[in-house]
Amino acid sequence: MKSIFSLLLLILCVTAQAQEIIQGQPQAQQKNVIELPQWVKDIKVSGYGMLQYQAEDKENAKHNEFNLRLLRFIIDGKIGDFDWRAQIQATSNAGPGNPTVMLVDLYTEWNKYKELRVKAGQFKRPFTFENPTNPITQGWYSYGLAVTNLVGTGDRTGEKSSNGRDIGIQLQGDLLPNVNGRRLLHYQVGVYNGEGINQKDRDNQKDFIGGLWVIPFEGFRIGTFGWTGTRGEMIVGQHADATGTIVNDIASVRKNRYALSAEYDKNEYTFRTEYIHSQGWGSGKPNDNTVNYTLGDKADGWYTFGIVPVIKQKLHAKARYNVYRDNKQWNRMKTMYEIGANYFFTPKLQLNMEYARVNDRTATKHNYNFFDIELDFRF
Repeated sequence: MKSIFSLLLLILCVTAQAQEIIQGQPQAQQKNVIELPQWVKDIKVSGYGMLQYQAEDKENAKHNEFNLRLLRFIIDGKIGDFDWRAQIQATSNAGPGNPTVMLVDLYTEWNKYKELRVKAGQFKRPFTFENPTNPITQGWYSYGLAVTNLVGTGDRTGEKSSNGRDIGIQLQGDLLPNVNGRRLLHYQVGVYNGEGINQKDRDNQKDFIGGLWVIPFEGFRIGTFGWTGTRGEMIVGQHADATGTIVNDIASVRKNRYALSAEYDKNEYTFRTEYIHSQGWGSGKPNDNTVNYTLGDKADGWYTFGIVPVIKQKLHAKARYNVYRDNKQWNRMKTMYEIGANYFFTPKLQLNMEYARVNDRTATKHNYNFFDIELDFRF
């Protein structure tokens, strides 16, 4: 990972120095300057950081703490008709004193035609409207509970927390332009390892994910998504071998999912609602490959939210109704009633505040309070 950072810094320094030489010398002296190739000139470096304070009074699990939520370092580039991106994330989610640095995005996309674009590498799964959004633009302390648990951020199947990403190849495009040239139909379909971020395929079976949505008028879209695949090397049971030793039964576990989505996003007004349904056994928690049969083989969740400007480009108010059922039964439903505000000091510096009243039927005391405050910046 140190070598990756060194390469990124080298590219950044070379680009900056070359631009300084070219722009800083008189025209007569620029004749001997070596012209950089276009692909180097097209490199753009950006990123963002998210600082967090969080507290909740859940019985037997009360806490309040400052946290370094994450740092993202992004390099975008272009070579001919291909765009490419490399993105590295540093986070303390693994626990205090145990930071994690990992490659989250590495892909290239051929985008010569609007009707057909091809992306290959590691990137966000094209499932739901919310999953492809960046944490800093998503607007909340986290993605919806259903997205978190059923799109791979902390997947129900037990795969490693993957930020909703996988490795594979995807086709997508925009069709049916109207008289103004605005495309009315979008499609996307892809094939992936099915094991999450930075993971090889464990069972030589692939996940297939597709989505289709229509855009009847500017800012509004309504769509549907489908997903079928497996997670390999799951412990599905145990048996005694010929010597009487207890050994694990290893097998692939199938997952079948669909989502229904609608969104309006225009002029700083954002309204979105999604329902996600999952069928297939799982452990119920990330980084665990043992099937938990007590949860059943079904789960679902949904959310609805609105973010509206109180002061344009300065202050936004927000509210969200957020639900997840890890076994598709009402007796294990977790519901968050959330309100908050986002304040923008500048376009690159914002303060997000959120309060939630939580009803968690899996907890000893169902109702408790949750607070989250974040200071986010871009560079």
